[in-house]
Amino acid sequence: MKTGVPHTQEGAYACPVTFTADVIGGKWKTLLIFHLMSGTRRFNELRRMIPEITQRMLTLQLRELESWGLVNRHVYQEVPPKVEYSLTELGSTLIPLVSAMREWGSQYEEVLIKVKGQAAANE
Repeated sequence: MKTGVPHTQEGAYACPVTFTADVIGGKWKTLLIFHLMSGTRRFNELRRMIPEITQRMLTLQLRELESWGLVNRHVYQEVPPKVEYSLTELGSTLIPLVSAMREWGSQYEEVLIKVKGQAAANE
């Protein structure tokens, strides 16, 4: 059985960690959830917060999060169009997970950079 592939007709995954990684994994989704944790954001506001992401990738990642029911997209009928994104109730259940990731990163960033630097020096 391949990891990341549903193993029953109902689409259940063999491992909950694999499923979670499929839903919020990748370079941008967790970061988008992190920025939406503090409240509703407009599309261009998210682009400014994550300058490395392209407009196309931002759109794709937000659509994927929306398709999972984690992000709500609200379009205002005005010119120019105004679009806002926020976490849904289900998306808000990820706040403790993303907060724990942030805390872990702040605690161990320097240690891991040092370890990686030592490993590179030994090569």
